[in-house]
Amino acid sequence: MNDILNSALFYIGGSEITLANILVVIVLLALTIYIYRLCINKIFPSLTKDNILSSSGISSIRRSFVWLLITVITLLILTSLSIDYTIYQHNEFSLTIDIILKVLIFFQVARILDWIIANVFVHRYYVRRESKKDDNEYVGTAPESFTRKIIQSLFYTVIALYALNAFNLNFTLFRYTTEDNTTFQFTLSKLIIAILVIMLARIMVWVITQLILYNVYRNKKIDLGSQYAINQLVKYVVYVLAIITALQILGINMTLLLGGAAALLVGVGLGLQQTFNDITSGIVLLFERTVSIGDVLEFEGTVGTIKKIGLRSSLVETRDNISLLVPNHLLVNNNVINWTHYNDKIRFHVSVGVAYGSDTALVKKILIDIADENPYALNYPKPFVRLEQFGDSSLDFKLYFFSKNYMVIEDIKSDIRLEIDRQFREHNISIPFPQRDVHVIKDQ
Repeated sequence: MNDILNSALFYIGGSEITLANILVVIVLLALTIYIYRLCINKIFPSLTKDNILSSSGISSIRRSFVWLLITVITLLILTSLSIDYTIYQHNEFSLTIDIILKVLIFFQVARILDWIIANVFVHRYYVRRESKKDDNEYVGTAPESFTRKIIQSLFYTVIALYALNAFNLNFTLFRYTTEDNTTFQFTLSKLIIAILVIMLARIMVWVITQLILYNVYRNKKIDLGSQYAINQLVKYVVYVLAIITALQILGINMTLLLGGAAALLVGVGLGLQQTFNDITSGIVLLFERTVSIGDVLEFEGTVGTIKKIGLRSSLVETRDNISLLVPNHLLVNNNVINWTHYNDKIRFHVSVGVAYGSDTALVKKILIDIADENPYALNYPKPFVRLEQFGDSSLDFKLYFFSKNYMVIEDIKSDIRLEIDRQFREHNISIPFPQRDVHVIKDQ
């Protein structure tokens, strides 16, 4: 039996083809057909059942899967038949059919995994999160397209690294020797691994901020400012560690780099003293949180909402919808009024004077009714009226009310004043203007 299986049937390029080889090829072809039919009848219909993927997406995966099976079966057949040809060779570089097929297989596998992760797991996650969306605000929510790009970048960086090793293309870009005869080589593979570390850092930031912290924010009802501060600190820590790791992979001596940077920063710090002040102030704002995202501030005569706190400057949107870039040291060192630091209910007032002899009880009732009817004035705490003083020409009243609409408060005050004028006219309550009696004495 062994003699029959091992008997040579024919030769291909000097390789002996036996009956056992033919049987192995037949089994591999049958197994490939079975796997293909299983995927077509079982796996792909399950992907379209819940509208996870569109028909075009399924067609793309199917084409990639077919090419993967063709490439795999070709490689297995050539391996079982011990057939391999060198297409090109130069020094240490050797391009063979086996290497080309392995790279194509790796590329197709990465492409299929990219599609599955991006269109199934990521898409399902975003659909599920959208269905559970509540009225709370969440900062820094990455869109689905951004997440897909991160995954694609990671996959294709890994493919490039594999292709370099498979084709033996790990060229030395440059090398240098230190005074103690230590040689450092800067190779292409080290560069790609360093890029891969940065990609992994991006994915780690996404996982921490979009998966772990997102659920914490939703369950604990953490305010928008705290969310932003935590996310920024996570980004700074992860990216700093990733950059240090990438530099070490490239063979850069961090001790020498930090020593040189310390000497350099002394000189640079003198010239960029204000910039370092702003950066330090930005870190203080993130830790101390005296100013947070969404706070309404008043500084140097400007009122605006904090939209972003950067490392050097912060973005403030004024009442006129103008984006104002404010250096961080102004928010730390100067006097800043934070209208929403502890409480989002702010008290405002509108002043009005009435003529002497007016019905003060009626005036008080009208003012309170106007505040109660205004949709932007809060019912609790309740509005109230004070008679501030007996003026020279009028009884001076102040209407106090609470509101959360800080950015348009001047428009609210204007509406209240217009309504006061209208109702005072209806009730014959006059608003006097200053009067002076002038006595002219003739010179005798």
